[in-house]
Amino acid sequence: MIVQQTLEKLRQLRLFGMVAALEAQAQQGDVQGLSFEERLGLLVDREWTHRQDRRLSRYLKEAKLRLPACVEEVECTATRGLDRGVLRSLASCDWIRQHQNVLIEGATGVGKTFLACALANAACRQGFRARYYRVPRLLSELSLAKADGSYPQVMTRLARTHLLVLDDWGLAPLAAADGRDLLELIDDRSQTHSTVVASQLPTEHWHAAIADPTVADAILDRLVHGAHRLVLKGESMRKLAKRKNQIDHPDA
Repeated sequence: MIVQQTLEKLRQLRLFGMVAALEAQAQQGDVQGLSFEERLGLLVDREWTHRQDRRLSRYLKEAKLRLPACVEEVECTATRGLDRGVLRSLASCDWIRQHQNVLIEGATGVGKTFLACALANAACRQGFRARYYRVPRLLSELSLAKADGSYPQVMTRLARTHLLVLDDWGLAPLAAADGRDLLELIDDRSQTHSTVVASQLPTEHWHAAIADPTVADAILDRLVHGAHRLVLKGESMRKLAKRKNQIDHPDA
């Protein structure tokens, strides 16, 4: 009866991890030999893990990552131009703590989006909020936000996001108005939060892809200065995966 009353109070306090742990202890005879401090420690550990898992699930849902990628799954080879030590350093997320940026370049299919999403996943696992956008979709949402009056709120939310992933950067030339919107967003985040940019265009061609040269100067100054630059090489990962599937399943 006392255990049931305790369980009910824990539920009312929303300590659901402790509820699960206490119910499990009630079914395990061997825990009776543990001290009070040891059993309490197990309850606290379970509650802590429960909350960490819930936070991660919430952060990943908010991030809206295009791919369910993890840094452990990123292929590091000399032919790809990706060093394992560099990836390990980025996976630590110290660059986010220092408000630095990461620029990922490479041809179509070499894994830019996968790597960008993997870095965002690592950020969420370490307690940072992240958000993924294709640049065309972001610009479309900002345009709609201007129309319905939510633009200030949207910009404030994006400015406060610890890690913003901008994919397909430079896929199409940026009109002057779009460039100003991106500059406002990037300026709000500069020196306070981090951004990952993934692009088929080498960084030296980014300036020409922005209609207003003054805006281009300002954007590149805030994004490129001090950023970690990754240039992915090699054959398309999609083609490699298709070839491997044909080898593994020749009759498919």
